[in-house]
Amino acid sequence: MAIGILSSLLASDHSSIVSMNLFVALLCGCIVIGHLLEESRWMNESITALVIGVCTGVVILLTTGGKSSHLLVFSEDLFFIYLLPPIIFNAGFQVKKKQFFRNFITIMLFGAVGTLISFGIISAGAIQFFKELHIGDLQIGDYLAIGAIFSATDSVCTLQVLNQDETPLLYSLVFGEGVVNDATSVVLFNAIQSFDLTHINSTIALKFVGNFFYLFISSTLLGVVTGLLSAFIIKKLYFGRHSTDREVALMILMAYLSYMLAELFYLSGILTVFFCGIVMSHYTWHNVTESSRVTTKHAFATLSFVAEIFIFLYVGMDALDIEKWRVISDSPGKSVGVSSILLGLILVGRAAFVFPLSFISNLTKKAPHEKIEFKQQVTIWWAGLMRGAVSMALAYNQFTSLGHTQVRGNAMMITSTITVVLFSTVVFGLMTKPLVRILLPSPKHLSRMLSSEPTTPKSFFLPLIDNGQGSEAEQGNRSVVRPSSLRMLLTTPSHTVHYYWRKFDDAFMRPVFGGRGFVPFVPGSPTERNGPQWQ
Repeated sequence: MAIGILSSLLASDHSSIVSMNLFVALLCGCIVIGHLLEESRWMNESITALVIGVCTGVVILLTTGGKSSHLLVFSEDLFFIYLLPPIIFNAGFQVKKKQFFRNFITIMLFGAVGTLISFGIISAGAIQFFKELHIGDLQIGDYLAIGAIFSATDSVCTLQVLNQDETPLLYSLVFGEGVVNDATSVVLFNAIQSFDLTHINSTIALKFVGNFFYLFISSTLLGVVTGLLSAFIIKKLYFGRHSTDREVALMILMAYLSYMLAELFYLSGILTVFFCGIVMSHYTWHNVTESSRVTTKHAFATLSFVAEIFIFLYVGMDALDIEKWRVISDSPGKSVGVSSILLGLILVGRAAFVFPLSFISNLTKKAPHEKIEFKQQVTIWWAGLMRGAVSMALAYNQFTSLGHTQVRGNAMMITSTITVVLFSTVVFGLMTKPLVRILLPSPKHLSRMLSSEPTTPKSFFLPLIDNGQGSEAEQGNRSVVRPSSLRMLLTTPSHTVHYYWRKFDDAFMRPVFGGRGFVPFVPGSPTERNGPQWQ
C-alpha cells in the first residue's frame, strides 16, 4: 500500500512538472507573438495572452474529455501574494512623479470618488435586476460585493492599449485612476467582508465608512514608512561599498515586505506597495550605486511584465472551466442576461462619474488648455470599461471555495464575471485604438486640450512612465510663484503644494533619507554624477 501511495505522489509531482513546463512555454509564446504584433496597435500582450489562453483551454478540454480546461488550479494566494505586488510596485516605482502629482486631484476624484459612485450604481442595479431574474440565493453582502468586483477597472490592459507617446497626459490620468481604482475596489471589498450587512443601520454604515478611510490612510502611511526605512538603511550602511547585490536584494525584499505587512495587518497591499514604490524611487533609488540603479529598474519592470502576461494567460484558460458552466447549463439565456446587465451597469456607472467629475475638475482650471474637453472625457470613460484579473480574483474570493462551487447563484456570478472580463478586454480593447484616433486625431490637439502646462515639445514627449529625474532637476531651476491669495491657492494647487513640498523635502527629508543631490560622496558609495541621468 505504501508503494502505491508513493507512486501516486510521484505521478502527481510529474503531472505538476508537465503543467509548469507547458505554462512556461505558453508564456514564452505570448512574449514572442506579442513582439511580432507590436506594430499592430489593435493587438497587445493582454489580448494575445487571453486568446492563447482560451485556445489552450479548448485543446486541454478536448484532450481530457471535457474534465478540465486549465493547467493550474486558480489560487487567490497566487494572484494576490505573488503576481499582483510586482505589477503595482513597478507602477509606483516607474511613475513620473511630477505628472502624477500635478494631476493628483483629478486622479483622486476619478479613482476614489468615482469608484464609490460606480460601486453604488452597480450594487443598486444588481439588487434591482438580479432579484427579478431569480439567479440564486444572494444576500445583501453578495450584491455589495458585486458592486466592488465590477468597479475594479483593468489598468494593465488599458495602458497597453493606449500609446503614451501619442497621448502622454491622457495616459497619466488613466494610469493614476487605474491604480487608485484597484486599491479602492479592494478596500471596499475587504470592508464589505468584515461587516455583517444583513441588518444595516446608521451605526453599521458609519463604521463601514470609517473602516474604509482607516484602511485607505493606514495603507498609504505604511507604504511611505517602509519606503523611507529602506532609504535610511541603504544611505547609512552603504551596501554598495562591498556588494551591489546586497542593496539590490534589500530593495526588492523591502518592497515585497511592505505588501506583506499590509496583508498581515489586514490593510490594502495595493495602496501600500504603490506608495512604497513612489517613495523608493524618490529616495532609495538615489542612494544605491549606478549599476544597481540600472539593475533595479530592469528587474522591477521585467517581474511586472511577466506577472501581467501570466495573469492574462491564466484568465483565458480559466474561462472554459467546465465545472462552473455545467452548473448553469440548463439556463444559458439567463447567464447571457446576467452578463449583459453587468456590462450595462458598468457602462452607466462609468459615465455617471467621469462626466460630472470632469466638469467639477474643469471648474478649478482657468486656462482653456487646462480643461478636459468632451472628447477627452469620452476617451477616459471608454478606457476604464475593461475588467480583468482583479475582478476575477475578487469574484473567486466571494463566490467559490478554493476555486470550486456547486451553488447555482455562485456559479452564475463566476461565469458572468468570466464573460464580462473576456468581452470587455477583447472587444473594448480592440476598439480603443480606433476610437482614440477618431476622437483625438492630432497629438498636438490632444496636448493643447489635456495639458496642465504650456504645450512645448519637451513637455509633450515626456511620458508618464519615467523616473521623473529630469523633471525634478528642471523644477529645481524654475522658481514657483508664491500664492498671494486663497484664490490663487485654489486655482494653482499643484504649483503651490509642490513649492512648499520642495522646501520641506530639501530642508528635512533628503538630508536624512538621501535622494538626488543629498547623498554624500564616499569611495564605493552611490554618487550623484553631473550630466544627464539614465532614463
